[in-house]
Amino acid sequence: MESLALHNHSVAAPSLISCRSTLFRRVRSPSVSPPSIRHLSPPLPVRFSAAPKPSPSGLFPLYSPPSFNKPSGFDSIPRASSSLQPQAIPAPPPAKPVLQGAKKLPLVISVAIGLIVRFLVPKPVEVTPQAWQLLGIFLSTIAGLVLSPLPVGAWAFLGLTTAVVTKTLAFSTAFSAFTNEVIWLIVISFFFARGFVKTGLGDRIATYFVKWLGKSTLGLSYGLTLSEALIAPAMPSTTARAGGVFLPIIKSLSLSSGSRPGDSSSRKLGSYLIQSQFQCAANSSALFLTAAAQNLLCLKLAEELGIIISSPWVSWFKAASLPAFICLLATPLVLYKIYPPETKDTPEAPAMAAKKLENMGPVTSNEWIMIGTMLLAVSLWVCGEALGIPSVVAAMIGLSILLLLGVLEWEDCLREKSAWDTLAWFAVLVGMAGQLTNLGIVKWMSNCVAMSLQSLSLSWPAAFGVLQAAYFFIHYMFASQTGHVGALYSAFLAMHVAAGVPTILAALALAYNTNLFGALTHYSSGQAAVYYGAGYVDLPDVFKLGFTVALVNATIWGVVGTFWWKFLGLY
Repeated sequence: MESLALHNHSVAAPSLISCRSTLFRRVRSPSVSPPSIRHLSPPLPVRFSAAPKPSPSGLFPLYSPPSFNKPSGFDSIPRASSSLQPQAIPAPPPAKPVLQGAKKLPLVISVAIGLIVRFLVPKPVEVTPQAWQLLGIFLSTIAGLVLSPLPVGAWAFLGLTTAVVTKTLAFSTAFSAFTNEVIWLIVISFFFARGFVKTGLGDRIATYFVKWLGKSTLGLSYGLTLSEALIAPAMPSTTARAGGVFLPIIKSLSLSSGSRPGDSSSRKLGSYLIQSQFQCAANSSALFLTAAAQNLLCLKLAEELGIIISSPWVSWFKAASLPAFICLLATPLVLYKIYPPETKDTPEAPAMAAKKLENMGPVTSNEWIMIGTMLLAVSLWVCGEALGIPSVVAAMIGLSILLLLGVLEWEDCLREKSAWDTLAWFAVLVGMAGQLTNLGIVKWMSNCVAMSLQSLSLSWPAAFGVLQAAYFFIHYMFASQTGHVGALYSAFLAMHVAAGVPTILAALALAYNTNLFGALTHYSSGQAAVYYGAGYVDLPDVFKLGFTVALVNATIWGVVGTFWWKFLGLY
């Protein structure tokens, strides 16, 4: 309900100033130029207390209402005075021109990075000129997303335009990712989130969380984390969980506490909850084989190399359980220390939440429709593979039901700017990353890593650590976890085997890594785009926190995993 009130407030009547300006323009003739206005004599010689204020445009003075504070020695009603002479009103100083367009320094740095790679760094003989040129454009695009010379969507579009204008990519190839199923699943997830807010269901669910766990922000974060871990095995899409379940709850909680996206109040609650849920989601996806689509793909690729894992669901969970659980417990606390929310303790929140639930009354028909639609969508996501229904088709069915029954209107979808902005920039990055793979850039990098390891004659534990780190940080060049798996998983698994790493350990560790690097950047996964699109976290913070938490996760998985996997007999 709070979010609806905010929306209604944003569309309030025009301001008094604009109304006054309109009224004055009806009195003054528009043909009179500004210099001649100050030489006009008033129709009656009236005593003025102050000069009229200039309008924002500088063309017409604004009407100033009479002061209600009566000066001493003056009547409240102005009297005519034959001695009063009109005084010239000094023209306001010219306003300084407001610079528009791209920020100069970030623009220069971003473009320079791409030009240096393209023209100054020697091109390897194994790489084609087209691939090397696309790499320069891609790196320039990534740099611009970090430095923000323009909004994210605008800068991504400039990168795509550059690729087309320079004939690095054909038009159809450049825009091919706009039909990517994962991207459209993200877009529809934004619409589901709007449905949660519009019906009040998100506010109701958020209020229940406040009632049960709302004594502290840290406790609330742990409650959301536990909830995700519990539903992850039955909802095999991190993106769907983010957009369809947890983002609406977090947004409702944040708005209810006065934490709004895009301004300084975002740090009160929303920024911390978004980052905590985003980083914990990577470990929830790594905990269960059925928690993410790329997990099954990893095991299929391992089977093609002759590495078969018996009882895959149980084996996966056993190997991931201890390090994943420790990460799930540590991540909210680590973020609480390095990225603290301004609101930490809310001791009165549970009682207030209970009172609010009482005032909200029973669940409305639209809320029941929203609940039923989401249960249907979740069921189709869980059973979709057996029924032959892809995740995006299940989401489309759910959205169609909401539109048909009037829970959402098409205008609601059109007003969801974050969804359309995400569609633009995420599709650009996915398309570029896919073409880098097709043109052989990624394969060339993998070969370079393999040759370096061979020349160093490393033991298999050392090679294991180097290869895992390389596999992880190469994801800065990818905008899709599934795309990363398709491009590199088989190659890196083969390098592990060649270095003497035990096969089962290599296959599982790479698969777990595939989930963990989904929280590196705002474009590294579907859920990354969903959470970043909420507008609560600034782009530099996304990169900084993604790298920091990645080091924490790597330490826990490396240290705890080493002993745990030894105990399980994986090596």
